[in-house]
Amino acid sequence: MARPLVLDIDGTMTRPDDSVDPRFFDVLPEWDAPVVLATGKAFPYPVALCHFMYLEQNVIAENGGVVLARGEVTLNGDGEAPRRVAEAYVEAGHDLGWGPADLTNRWRETEIAVARDQPLGPLEELAAEHGLEVVDTGFAYHVKSAGIEKGRGLKSVARLLDRDPAEFVAIGDSENDVSTFGVAGDSYAVANADAKAKRAADVVVEESYSEATLGVLDELRGRE
Repeated sequence: MARPLVLDIDGTMTRPDDSVDPRFFDVLPEWDAPVVLATGKAFPYPVALCHFMYLEQNVIAENGGVVLARGEVTLNGDGEAPRRVAEAYVEAGHDLGWGPADLTNRWRETEIAVARDQPLGPLEELAAEHGLEVVDTGFAYHVKSAGIEKGRGLKSVARLLDRDPAEFVAIGDSENDVSTFGVAGDSYAVANADAKAKRAADVVVEESYSEATLGVLDELRGRE
């Protein structure tokens, strides 16, 4: 029987050019168990990806701040404090780094993301003043409520799906996947993963990016 999956997107389902590997559009809809997309991106991104993949919309977004399963949306974080941090950061002469449209933060509900080419020290100081934390996902610095993480999101999704979190197989590449690895029954880090993710994973795959993830899925199917 197929194991339920919790898959990070960027660096895990994508190719080195950041595009989603089109092979997932064939593989995941045929997976005979729940598939959860878990990301640091704003909520609409994984929801849209599920829609276009014709997948049931099981989503962990904003590093666990927003969860969707069985049509039920759960907010685990409070977006007001991160927005105050962002305002103070800009008032101090810094920039969030995304340009006037700021499509990275436009639809975020529970956190704020700052480009990694912006100063980290002042951001961490402001976050601490508001009782928040900053996590580096490799894509951005995310200002969020302490204790809100993908692993907590997986527990919420598993409860809504009437599954034990230990049934899930997790695949990821970043610091923000470490908590997922700690909750799922089995975990894989792709070769392009950061050091924290590699240390936390049960297995570090030799291949990178989507090639590694597709290889793990082939291996799991072979065990059915």
